[in-house]
Amino acid sequence: MSFTINELLTVTFTLFAVIDIVGSIPLLISLREKMGGSINSAKATLVSGGLMILFLFFGESFLRILGLEKNSFAVGGSIVIFLIGLEMVLGHEIFKADKDSRAGTVVPIAFPLIAGSGTLTTVMSLKANYTDLVIVLGILVNLLFIYIGLKSLNFIERVLGAAGLLAIRKFFGVILLAIAVKIFSSNISAFGK
Repeated sequence: MSFTINELLTVTFTLFAVIDIVGSIPLLISLREKMGGSINSAKATLVSGGLMILFLFFGESFLRILGLEKNSFAVGGSIVIFLIGLEMVLGHEIFKADKDSRAGTVVPIAFPLIAGSGTLTTVMSLKANYTDLVIVLGILVNLLFIYIGLKSLNFIERVLGAAGLLAIRKFFGVILLAIAVKIFSSNISAFGK
């Protein structure tokens, strides 16, 4: 099982763009506040990584057992992403605060924010062009970025300040809405077939 550095870079950057940990920082800060001020960075990283690796090897089989298609999974995830984006833009709480940081670390942070339907579908799609080894290595590199991003939330919040965070939160809320609409529209057509 050999691979080139270019293949690893392609897989790594593809996953990095889909996971978008940098763009999720305003949302993560907001979720951290809702959860009582803490996110278990290691747990969120490990759970999201575990989900990605599980979906790499068993994703399509798992969805088939449930009688679901990738399109259904993607549409469901897009609705959650849309609601999160709407909450960021409007400033109204849709998801009620869960002060239990253990629960919030897994849902919605590890899933669907980090390892959401777009990420999991991308992981399964990459199998068409790349070996499992390259994809696993790409996931591991991204887990390092995720962990660093989660650990840096306090520093980023201090640097940006309240006004900066509010502006970035609204901007990325619109981006999340656009991503949700794109995922929804590209997968909803499969239901008419």
